[in-house]
Amino acid sequence: MKNLFQSIIDDKGIVILDGAMATELESRGADLNHALWSAKLLKEDPQLIQQVHYDYLLAGADVITTASYQASFDGFAKYGYTKQQAIEFMQLSVALAFKAREESMKILPRKIKPLVAISVGPYGASLADGSEYRGNYGISVEELKSFHRERLKILIETGADIIACETIPCIDEANALKELLEESQNVQAWISFSCKDEMHICSGEKFADAIQSISQSKQIIAVGVNCTAPQYIESLIKIAVATTDKLILVYPNKGEAWDAKNKCWLPTADHHSHFIDDAKKWYAAGSKIIGGCCRTTPDDIKQLQDL
Repeated sequence: MKNLFQSIIDDKGIVILDGAMATELESRGADLNHALWSAKLLKEDPQLIQQVHYDYLLAGADVITTASYQASFDGFAKYGYTKQQAIEFMQLSVALAFKAREESMKILPRKIKPLVAISVGPYGASLADGSEYRGNYGISVEELKSFHRERLKILIETGADIIACETIPCIDEANALKELLEESQNVQAWISFSCKDEMHICSGEKFADAIQSISQSKQIIAVGVNCTAPQYIESLIKIAVATTDKLILVYPNKGEAWDAKNKCWLPTADHHSHFIDDAKKWYAAGSKIIGGCCRTTPDDIKQLQDL
């Protein structure tokens, strides 16, 4: 099975991921103060989701990631949606990305077609209580597999290019996803962890141990970090490079801190706007797949073409 990213790296030396979905939707007027977060707009304003995908593609992204991060059967059920409606919302998240890709290629033809990645958020995202930044779920690997299994199957059946298992806070959840992916032999995926410092994932476990736990998987073609403060990324890349021979991907936050009580982003001492300067360091450290997470924009992604 040929690594989907390798042909892009061979052609241009880097794979450019997209940037934030939810915070970009908010910057365009969407109210996402809701447990379903960006998945809320799959019902209310799917065209806005498609427009964000389209703008990232025109900014040069080689990969766009669907608005399915917070889409789960449990999450939709809490708001009165049936199981069939939940399935249709999940399928729609992929269809919107496909349509954006189709439309963008009329304007910006590519030698290599951009990839559509299915966003699979962690179990904690469905709880909408910040658990994905702690990883202290208190449930077993088998229970995590039960949570992910059906929606992963539905999303794989859409025919998207790759699975993005993102913001994973603990090794148990990474192993649960790894085992589920092994049930679908022809699927390629990445797993990216959320980290709390330059050495540890959000659960407190060592990042090196987290990478090691999934490194033998044939389905997982890249590993890395997302939704993490940019000042930790260079160190985490070096740890990953020393631990695995898989491709390393990073898409950190812009550098601000999330105030959960007041539901807003706050500047930090480390926050600055020189995204491209950091990205050059990440590339030099060994990451060849780079994008952005919360608060990054199409303008940030456009800068990555200068790497």
